[in-house]
Amino acid sequence: MEDGNPYFGAAHRPHDRIKLNVGGKLFETTISTIRSGGPDSLLQALSARPIDDSNPVFIDRDPEIFSVLLSVLRTNRIPSTARRFSKQELTDEALYYGIESRLKSAMLPPPLSGIDASVVATIRPASDGLPSAFTAGAGDGSLWIAHGGQISAYDCNLAHAGTIRTHINDITSIRRLWPDVAAVGSDSAAGLHIYDISGGRHVASAHWTDPSDPRIYKALVSAIADSPNSVYASFYCRHKENCILVIDKSTLQVVSEIGRQSGNSMKTMGAGKLTYMPSSSLIFASAVTSGAFGYSGCIRLWDPRSGEVVWETTEPGSGRSCRFGDSFADVDVDADESTMFKVCSKSGDVGMADLRKLGEDPWVYLRDNNPSMAHKGGGDSNSVIHCYRKQVFVARGGGLEVWSQVEDKETEEERENMVSEGSYRRNYVDKLDDLERGTITKMEGGGDRLFISREDVEGIEVWESSNFSGAVSVL
Repeated sequence: MEDGNPYFGAAHRPHDRIKLNVGGKLFETTISTIRSGGPDSLLQALSARPIDDSNPVFIDRDPEIFSVLLSVLRTNRIPSTARRFSKQELTDEALYYGIESRLKSAMLPPPLSGIDASVVATIRPASDGLPSAFTAGAGDGSLWIAHGGQISAYDCNLAHAGTIRTHINDITSIRRLWPDVAAVGSDSAAGLHIYDISGGRHVASAHWTDPSDPRIYKALVSAIADSPNSVYASFYCRHKENCILVIDKSTLQVVSEIGRQSGNSMKTMGAGKLTYMPSSSLIFASAVTSGAFGYSGCIRLWDPRSGEVVWETTEPGSGRSCRFGDSFADVDVDADESTMFKVCSKSGDVGMADLRKLGEDPWVYLRDNNPSMAHKGGGDSNSVIHCYRKQVFVARGGGLEVWSQVEDKETEEERENMVSEGSYRRNYVDKLDDLERGTITKMEGGGDRLFISREDVEGIEVWESSNFSGAVSVL
């Protein structure tokens, strides 16, 4: 019943207009726009005022920032005027109005496409600015950087969320296990160590020990991966003995040891890169070394349930026809697509293999049908490869290129075989200024960003695709 309360009057229609007086500046918009902030927002509550009240609602806040937030509600994009304000100022005002989720959504970059990616920011920790390791494993565009013995966390808007100091002097491996928990290792301090980043405390440690073998002593960690239930750490000792330890996530205790090797030859080197592949529940492990006679390396697929090798290969090796002696400089796996990619150390060619059809020589070498885009410089002693979201990023020294899938070029036979030399197309990502910044040492994708570190260069580069709408990033 209507008892005289004006709020029981006729309902507002979505296209009805409402006037707001924010800090003395008048704004006029529609009911549907301010209600798009969500049912719990302050603006939603203000939209429920009497329909016959034409007086503007007064809000004692900054009108210039409100103008930015109103634009976000209208378009879900950040306007160019936002550059006048810091992310903290925008976030504080969005929290006041209860529309922080809309602001966060608008701040996120567009889907990552390597073809038009460029550097939008460089994140530099306040102290010990040279990164020794980093991880973007959360998948939301956030980043954790290990620099010296410290770990600095940056949220999905790349705002600094905190820094903790560990008991390790130089962290060289890091993996995000949970939203606030990281596993770290070092090539100078024994063991795998678990840290609570939000609480700044050491949670647990795991060591590779064997009282019956005196060679297993102060084992170091070279790579870390994880699955929903386990952590996998590649350990090695001074005498080159190595293995992969399986650690239960619920107890943080070592439950098994995979593939102990003596490490006396290239074939038995400890893994420098680990990746868990959910589709097959296998572990991809690779190791690369270089010397006076060039590169050599090995790749293994381990089954952690049985502890057995499912498939392995070493390079250089026999049975590879014209590719003999052209060992890979780096290798990576696309776990979602069940494909493996390598960049050759001498020719610079990129090879691809279908993990579902492995054999003695499973490689198909990608060919660029555009002669002007062909790689002509041979191999590079500092090549790095990284697979992310159906794209293959290849760094050669300071240069960066991307191989992207060409869906419409597949033939029926190629679809059946899953892999073909013409199923990817190359594009160069970087500009001349990028080449001059230094040698790329690591790449890792996270959310809609690609993070890159360079040799002896402070900070981590953040690469994003351009937003075709013309909105300007505030990062």
